[in-house]
Amino acid sequence: MLKIESLDISIKSVRILRGVSLLLAPGQLAGLIGRNGAGKTTLMRAIIGALPASAGTIAFEGLPLAQVPSHQRARLGIGYMPEDRRIIPQLTVEENILLPAWASGAPGAAERLARIYRLVPEVAALRERKGLQLSGGQQKLAALARAFMSGTKLLLLDEPFEGVAPVLAQRLAEVVGQLRSEGISVLLSESDLSHSRKLLDLVFRIDRGQVSAPAPA
Repeated sequence: MLKIESLDISIKSVRILRGVSLLLAPGQLAGLIGRNGAGKTTLMRAIIGALPASAGTIAFEGLPLAQVPSHQRARLGIGYMPEDRRIIPQLTVEENILLPAWASGAPGAAERLARIYRLVPEVAALRERKGLQLSGGQQKLAALARAFMSGTKLLLLDEPFEGVAPVLAQRLAEVVGQLRSEGISVLLSESDLSHSRKLLDLVFRIDRGQVSAPAPA
């Protein structure tokens, strides 16, 4: 599903990722675990095309992503949930969720939206509410639902449990756990395994821009 080999990423001449290699199989749930500043977000942004590689390769289902512009990667089935949510305050929850489909021109948005509402009924109840009217936890749910819109094959979830109440963190974990039966691969970043240990098939540790060999969760 996802194959990264010897990836280097630099930002303003500062080397952030150093020879990162990672393999994620179809349907696997993997954790990318490391402290703040270790390179977790940089790796996810590289996969979606927001940061260029200075060396190495990223392939998705055998396709080198260097050949795919960042705005077209959602059409491949890749969804991304950023740590800071990035909900557009003037749009409704439903409009925020539909944004990836509108931007990429991907077909089947209505069917996908109905499926998302079945998976996360809490978001369906908020569909008419503006982004600026949401609490932090509700924004997390909306951002996760938006990632589902394009993430039909691979989901990149950056710190999905960060800064939310324990009850909501548990609910988010339940939703992510349901993806196992959907056959969707998930790469989930966290500073530790407190919320995701029972969800994951394997764990990649990242420290100072280097990723260790995978280990069971």
